[in-house]
Amino acid sequence: MSEYFVHESSYIDKDVRIGKETKIWHFCHMLSDTDIGERCSFGQNCVVGPHVRIGNGVKVQNNVSIYEGVEIEDDVFLGPSMVFTNIINPRSFIVRKAEYKKTLLRHGCSIGANATVVCGVTIGTYAFIGAGSVITRDVPAFALVYGNPARIQGWMSTAGNKLTFGNDGIAVDRFDGSRYKKISEIEVVQE
Repeated sequence: MSEYFVHESSYIDKDVRIGKETKIWHFCHMLSDTDIGERCSFGQNCVVGPHVRIGNGVKVQNNVSIYEGVEIEDDVFLGPSMVFTNIINPRSFIVRKAEYKKTLLRHGCSIGANATVVCGVTIGTYAFIGAGSVITRDVPAFALVYGNPARIQGWMSTAGNKLTFGNDGIAVDRFDGSRYKKISEIEVVQE
């Protein structure tokens, strides 16, 4: 018995490493030299790779393609039909594989449905990207961003709750009592 699940309608190329308890559902394709961590979940119609690295506990909803150049750390959430890119100036008649730009998704960040992530950015730890947003630049840790182009609209806790800062610059998450300090208009840290 396999340590992970792959639906019979999905394809796994050679040299793909899949961690324990990962589930790959209908009509997915995992391309060669891709690493997928433990306890991940891929909804139907997902494509991954080649040469992609995905951490543990990552949830990828339906209709998501994760292209070469994307690196995903642990516990990241990718909403339905969100989009990655890996070239800034694509043309169908010019091969630009040597120009792929790295996109890094840090631990615990969440990307909402139908959001677009333009390549070459880093999305910070526990950042939260609103549905339909277009990400064109780096997103700080704990930031809540949305819009086109996405801009900081607030701050989120590790539990995914919106933070409200007092005059002392401190916010406490109602879920677990964790504390956050606002350092500047673009930086929040967990205490």
